[in-house]
Amino acid sequence: MARFVVDASAVLELVTEEFAGPGDHELLAPTLLRSQTLSALHEAVHRGELPAEVATERLARISGLPIRLLGDSVLRRRAWKLADDLGWASTYDAEYLALTLLHGDAFITLDEDLARRADGVVTLASIDELLTIGRASG
Repeated sequence: MARFVVDASAVLELVTEEFAGPGDHELLAPTLLRSQTLSALHEAVHRGELPAEVATERLARISGLPIRLLGDSVLRRRAWKLADDLGWASTYDAEYLALTLLHGDAFITLDEDLARRADGVVTLASIDELLTIGRASG
């Protein structure tokens, strides 16, 4: 069993592709995932890229995904230190990397800039790996 840490971009892709589930694997994310996915979907509606009904359906699917959300003080301290070590002003992305270092086997993001910055800090995995698992288990 692998533990994949998924960011908002990955989760939004999973629900767009009607991901059935991680099979024997586990999905993890920091608690900020809820706010990030909510905001991303609202922004897409606001820009006219997505009908509100589709966005609310995707929010419901996100709520139904078996993602273990973590946000304890250990994770927050690790994210703070990691952001310091990497020279990042924000700790948002550092939370995903810290969670991967603490509990995950690999990190999945569709954000190319974040993937580039995370490379060498954590192990990266492809969204296709999860989508293949999700199709096989569905």
